[in-house]
Amino acid sequence: MGDFLKALLAAFIAFAIFTFPATWLLMLFLGNIGWELSYIGTLPMGILVSILLGGVLSRPW
Repeated sequence: MGDFLKALLAAFIAFAIFTFPATWLLMLFLGNIGWELSYIGTLPMGILVSILLGGVLSRPW
């Protein structure tokens, strides 16, 4: 059970690091148009943007 919790914690930390740039940029953009959202409020959209950018920018095999 300890290995599972360590892996889960590592996955959560990696998830937060990988989605931070897109979420932060969305917070800046939405703040400029008048929507003051927090990091948690913007996180779902940041996750979607990260996934879409990762898919579009990946090279096909």
